[in-house]
Amino acid sequence: MTITDWVLVLFIVALLAFAIYDQFIMPRLKGPVLLAIPLLRRGRVDGIIFVGLVAILIYQNLTANGQLITTWLLCALALMGLYLFWIRTPTIIFKQEGFYFSSVWIAYPRIKSINLSEDGVLVMQLEQRRLLIRVRNIDDLERIYKLLSSQ
Repeated sequence: MTITDWVLVLFIVALLAFAIYDQFIMPRLKGPVLLAIPLLRRGRVDGIIFVGLVAILIYQNLTANGQLITTWLLCALALMGLYLFWIRTPTIIFKQEGFYFSSVWIAYPRIKSINLSEDGVLVMQLEQRRLLIRVRNIDDLERIYKLLSSQ
């Protein structure tokens, strides 16, 4: 295997580890799930570009009679890209002492203010950062409000 193949294996393992963490490990960390809300997807164009570039690499490897292992690794990378950008649904997971947003734990005491924009985006101001939470269903904002007001 060449160094390119090892780099592809490294990226595939990293994406697979993130997918396993996001789907199976994160919901089980820090207590039971009180509320899990699906969010709108962002970066669909980025996903198309990534998968398109990997498809170009697959085509170039096939036409140049490249190694078969490289072609399979590129196909696996393209499938991981399809899963992460198109199949996986981003969620915000509320727990007893905080919530997971974009795979990052945020404790409730870090929230300084919460506002709702005119276009239905929940804006949470933290110490130095502002979170823009775009829910898929507008009725989920009321469920989030009820959960946060009870905390």
